[in-house]
Amino acid sequence: MMLESGWILTIMALIFLVLGYLGVPVPFALMSGVLVATMLTPISMQSMVGQLFNGLDAEALLAVPFFLLVGELMTSADVTRRMIVLAQTMVGHLRGGLAQVVTLFSMFFAGISGSSTADVAVLSRTIAPEMDREGYDRGFTAALIASASTMANLIPPSIMAVVYGATGNVSIAGLFLGGVVPGVLVGIGLMVYSHLFGPRGVQRQRATSRELAVAARGASLPLVIPVIIMGGILTGWFTPTEAGIAAVSYIVLVMIPVLRPSHMRRLPMDFVHAGLLYAIPMAAVASASAFGWMLAYLRGPDIVSDWISTNAGTDPRMILFLLVLLFVIVGDFIDAVPAIIIFMPIITRLAEVGEINSVHMGVVIVTTLAFGLITPPYGLSLLMASKFCNVPFPRAMYRSLPLYVVFFAAIAFCIFFPEVVLWLPKQVLPESVGCFRNPAGDGYLCP
Repeated sequence: MMLESGWILTIMALIFLVLGYLGVPVPFALMSGVLVATMLTPISMQSMVGQLFNGLDAEALLAVPFFLLVGELMTSADVTRRMIVLAQTMVGHLRGGLAQVVTLFSMFFAGISGSSTADVAVLSRTIAPEMDREGYDRGFTAALIASASTMANLIPPSIMAVVYGATGNVSIAGLFLGGVVPGVLVGIGLMVYSHLFGPRGVQRQRATSRELAVAARGASLPLVIPVIIMGGILTGWFTPTEAGIAAVSYIVLVMIPVLRPSHMRRLPMDFVHAGLLYAIPMAAVASASAFGWMLAYLRGPDIVSDWISTNAGTDPRMILFLLVLLFVIVGDFIDAVPAIIIFMPIITRLAEVGEINSVHMGVVIVTTLAFGLITPPYGLSLLMASKFCNVPFPRAMYRSLPLYVVFFAAIAFCIFFPEVVLWLPKQVLPESVGCFRNPAGDGYLCP
């Protein structure tokens, strides 16, 4: 006798949570729950294994390994120091100069790699030791580095946006452009907090115009990468995948031979390492796809979306606030990639109920999940930063608590002012947010 759907959902979720708390990697914990649930339904094991491969069968996901490779090449070749020098000449004279450099560099690097882990690795290896020598509290250093690294998932190109767009059939270019607003808001918020409440650090003299020009010239080659990626996508020359390939080609054929020719012999190891990094999110994508499919089969999305729509009605702001609450909790325990795939049916249905623009919805969800990178107990960026900075995780978590206000403010702004979030996509790529050409004349009509 088959169990009711509610009981199977409960068993599947409990297996995942228990195994997750025991330290089982997320992909295996997810699949364990799915396979047990499969045995309690008429679904065959063969079809569920096929669903694992179906989850990976999305052309847009091919962009992920190339963006990861861009970050790996930049980090391994140590070219990022040129951007750090530029950031120092721009904001190093402010109060808490190195803290300001951390945030500004993260904004630069976010436009190149789209990976928070690469950002944490670079900052922990380069700026963190210098902050330690200047007397910055290590807990603050780890918290700031982890918080700043989240901008890599907001400022384009964002790997989270690629996964969201590929899974939810949403314009990836539109998500890239929409993510600029929360990314810049988080960056400004972190810089204001560091200036008003952070450690003072060593006060430096303001850089001269000549020093700024020299630093800008030194960082010019790396800063061409965002132009290649976003310029190619927005002009229609490249798809996101092709933009990643073009960026990798530019680094291998132009930038490294000019700036670090000795690194050419290490390129095979960089490619291998990027492949290993790619395997981690792709394993999560496959298992989360199967988990999400089983969840949909058992009508789990209907239960959650009905509860949210019952409490929020059709008010788009209330729907978004309840979804943010859901994903703040989910982001504490699950990585962003499987969370997006598992809950995409719920997101899609609620977007229809509240008549919420799909790009606006995606920007809010991605921003919320990026915030999950610094919230316990999962908090991958905070875990990495605390480890690299040699500080206990509870201490880093305590110093990150005031920074949560910055993220809540950015998320609230995106919810209350969708027209600001969608302004850039409407100006550059109107079709990405549902606008269409005016049949009566020039211009576009936007819903």
